[in-house]
Amino acid sequence: MIQFYYHPSPNPAKVALMLEETGLPYELVPVDTRKGEQHAAAFTAINPNAKTPALVDGEAVVFDSNAILLYLAEKTGRFLPSNAPEQRAQMYSWLMFVATGIGPYSGQAVHFKHFAPAPKDYAVNRYDFEAWRHWNILDARLARQPYMLGDDYTIVDMAVWGWARVVPFVLGAEAWNKLPHVKRLFDEINLRPAAARAETLRTAHQFKTEMDEAARRVLFPQNARLDT
Repeated sequence: MIQFYYHPSPNPAKVALMLEETGLPYELVPVDTRKGEQHAAAFTAINPNAKTPALVDGEAVVFDSNAILLYLAEKTGRFLPSNAPEQRAQMYSWLMFVATGIGPYSGQAVHFKHFAPAPKDYAVNRYDFEAWRHWNILDARLARQPYMLGDDYTIVDMAVWGWARVVPFVLGAEAWNKLPHVKRLFDEINLRPAAARAETLRTAHQFKTEMDEAARRVLFPQNARLDT
């Protein structure tokens, strides 16, 4: 039985969608990051980076959401493009684009807009600009084709969906008006039964929602250096 270490945030959502799409049986293991459970020794033994998601499949231990998507796609032989160099090259490129661009810049935009102390104008400007730049690249690609790799739904679309769920929080309430092609893909994936099942995992455990001082200490441990 696969053990899926989960928190209801964008990166675990990608993996939840893939697990539901494939029908692989799994055990949900909640990791409440606002309580600091990601820093527990039992979890860092699985993911030394202390981030969700992570996955244990027998002797195989995988962390980082896009690595998990690749692992599950190869395990099941599903949601991959054809095994031709040019097709796999596009998959790797766009999957890493989400991993190194969409996720980090969206995450930093959220941090500085919603959680960081002032002064923060420079940081908000930088990360909002970069988040928009990356999302616009995706929107331009999806203007030319139905899915990220062409005509077929793949793990790259799942990776995009994970972060698309929080686009208004990242970019602002009117963001969908400026990203119509990403919105089209997002809406289409939301209609899939697997997406509905993935979303129900949010309520499978009573995760902490308060961003109180205790949560800030475990989510932003770097701030302790400011007090020394």
